[in-house]
Amino acid sequence: MNPYAKLVFTMSLLLGTTMTISSNHWVMAWAGLEINTLAIIPLIAKPHHPRAIEAAIKYFLVQAAASTLLLFSSSINAWSTGQWDITQLNNPVSCILLTTAIAMKLGLVPFHFWFPEVLQGSPLTTAMLLSTVMKFPPLTILFMTSPSLDPTLLTAMAISSTALGGWMGLNQTQIRKILAFSSISHLGWMAIILIYNPKLTLLTFYMYCLMTITVFLTLNTTKTLKLSTMMTSWTKTPMLNATLMMTLLSLAGLPPLTGFLPKWLIIQELTKQEMTTAATVISILSLLGLFFYLRLAYYSTITLPPNPTNHMKQWHVYKPTTTPISILTSLSILLLPLSPMILSST
Repeated sequence: MNPYAKLVFTMSLLLGTTMTISSNHWVMAWAGLEINTLAIIPLIAKPHHPRAIEAAIKYFLVQAAASTLLLFSSSINAWSTGQWDITQLNNPVSCILLTTAIAMKLGLVPFHFWFPEVLQGSPLTTAMLLSTVMKFPPLTILFMTSPSLDPTLLTAMAISSTALGGWMGLNQTQIRKILAFSSISHLGWMAIILIYNPKLTLLTFYMYCLMTITVFLTLNTTKTLKLSTMMTSWTKTPMLNATLMMTLLSLAGLPPLTGFLPKWLIIQELTKQEMTTAATVISILSLLGLFFYLRLAYYSTITLPPNPTNHMKQWHVYKPTTTPISILTSLSILLLPLSPMILSST
């Protein structure tokens, strides 16, 4: 892709995100979401492959439908209340329509169907943007409207997302699809706590972005797209694959690592809100996700394929690990001892 075109699309992504997260008017927030959608579509379709074109069309259709619902929701609210302020969402129909629209944009169950397919058809760097940066503006809208949303609907979507994200990721061999279902599962954790402690939702999102960006950048460095190639990637960069294993375990939420922090705080907050049953259910369902994270970690470092591969193994070559990957990996693994400072800053 032409560097100038890439610069235009990147600046458009920054513009759209900034417009949405800094606006109080529904139309400005909607315009920012539209700019984001139009900027990411050429990046999805960049490989000029039928799968990439299909992913771009699916993404456009779903995002266009979600944006239409969001504008319809804000129009109904403005009609009944006489104002376009995002924080003044008082109409019950508007609340349900807005939750549906944002669930479509994020990929929450039952509107998750597009997300794994779009990620599978995208390059790794674009898939990283779709999993992290593109989810920030819709989550910001949910954050601003959280006092008006329906807790029952959000809790049902959250538990369903955690269950489906863990269950559907079990039989996948394509790593981008596994990370897509991982994203759906993490979105369930963010949605269930949104009404009771919105700042905790943002903290969970930041931690998720930190670990997911680390995983995608590592996979991009080792050029790994499926489990069969991950089994032999340790021969190229042994140390990088060892840190990838630790990052995947952190993404799973195992206690000594950074990923345990948001889950620990969410379970604690749900217990305070007398939602012990929901906390227990979502914790048990996250064990499904733990299974495929452990499988990825096992394949990345401590196993060889059981049968001979049809291609020559790429043995260890000098591939210097970039500074951003080193910093992100350290943060993805070692932030748990700093949790009191992180909590006081939020």
